[in-house]
Amino acid sequence: MNYLTKILNANVYEIAKVTPLDEAAALSKKLGCRFFLKREDLQSVHSYKLRGAYNKMSRLSKEALDKGVLAASAGNHAQGVALSAKRLGVKATIVMPVTTPEIKINAVKALGANIVLHGDGYSDCVEEAERLIAEKGYTFIPPYDDPDVIAGQGTVAKEILEQAPRDLTAVFVPIGGGGLAAGVSVYVKSVRPEVKVYGVEPEDSDCMFRSLKAGKRVTLENPGLFADGVCVKKPGVETFKICRENLDGIVRVSTAETCAAIKDIFEATRAVCEPAGALALAAAKKIAKKGETYACVISGANINFDRIRFVSEETELGEGREAIFDCAIPEQPGSFIRFIEKLGKRSVTEFNYRMGAGLNAHVFVGVSVKDVDDRKALQKSFRAAGFHCIDLSDNQLAKEHVRHMVGGLATGIADEVVYSFEFPEKPGALMKFLSVIAGRWNISLFHYRNHGADHGKVLAGFQVPKDQRADFVKALEEIGYQFSDVSSDPAYKYFLGKRSRN
Repeated sequence: MNYLTKILNANVYEIAKVTPLDEAAALSKKLGCRFFLKREDLQSVHSYKLRGAYNKMSRLSKEALDKGVLAASAGNHAQGVALSAKRLGVKATIVMPVTTPEIKINAVKALGANIVLHGDGYSDCVEEAERLIAEKGYTFIPPYDDPDVIAGQGTVAKEILEQAPRDLTAVFVPIGGGGLAAGVSVYVKSVRPEVKVYGVEPEDSDCMFRSLKAGKRVTLENPGLFADGVCVKKPGVETFKICRENLDGIVRVSTAETCAAIKDIFEATRAVCEPAGALALAAAKKIAKKGETYACVISGANINFDRIRFVSEETELGEGREAIFDCAIPEQPGSFIRFIEKLGKRSVTEFNYRMGAGLNAHVFVGVSVKDVDDRKALQKSFRAAGFHCIDLSDNQLAKEHVRHMVGGLATGIADEVVYSFEFPEKPGALMKFLSVIAGRWNISLFHYRNHGADHGKVLAGFQVPKDQRADFVKALEEIGYQFSDVSSDPAYKYFLGKRSRN
């Protein structure tokens, strides 16, 4: 298939506009290379998704359109299809998960689409979409795995190459199912093959990376949900083929790195980007080399206000400007001041201390640092002074739960195991959990945090005798929530667990 011809002839500008390629000047100066932001957040639905949706729908026959169109999506594709349907004068139905935040539902409703809420995630929505198509004959509009959708997204690359300086080194694009990455990479490699194209995925939602590594499409069991706009379990057939032939590589980024990129975008544009839309800049920063020039596709405004709090907390860690340590201080006069002296003139961002019964007390301390090297130097100075010190800066349990609930070790609790969970943000989620656990095992610890996402983070402890551990895990699997055993995590052991402090 000649994708270059399809992209050059894509019908997108009846609904989409040519978005600017703006330089993030302060970031460029700071890192010694040039970062350009392809502002797809300035589209009417704040995303490039309407390009592919409209290119697909505008090429359908009148008979297909008259049946009404249907899409399964909780975000940007839903809005792209709804707006395209409004422009073309056809009826649109969008199947969205029950857990979809109101901000997304209202955005789609405002465009005139009919909303069907079904299931907990995208896979449930696809099943319901297939049922509705069989029952009512709707025309399905795929989110990424379709030649016309891919060609529509590829027009982003055409604009980038027309707008960017001639010394453009690389283009970075986020990957979910791979529609944008496929369209951009095939166009760039056809027109400017010397320009590299990198796909970007979250470290915990990297189905394309794993698929390319395996040489076949791989399905993720439980992809991470923070960057929900790219939360896809398996790449498309056509998108995998194109990405395999044209991408120069995939860069995976952490949640903290993504949050830092959201801040960079805000400082450069005064726009608050959703996590999925900030992935490209996070990756460009991660592998940046002085003197090079990068174009990063930013897109999407589906971010709940509540999530901004979490983004702010993670940003300092993502930029390497905050370190979190667990330090053991002898329970004797003078040791506290000796510890503080080692901090020098650094600012303390957090300090949690509770006197213990043993010889040592563990302190949970957050400190402002210049960079990762400064963080390592500070840890080294603590250890040189005789203080036990563990770096928890990259410890998710410490960042998401422990720093908010430090208060002393538990005593008198036997057979405790601790698990982290992702609970769907919907009525009845806790009751479903308790209906399986309650009456069988005692809950010894429970901490919940809402990050403004479709799922909440939960840390829970249980008293489970060793001979019942297998049955306990089986019960957790029955609930169907994502979980992991964190009983051996140092953040839990030193601040919440029943561990000797001597």
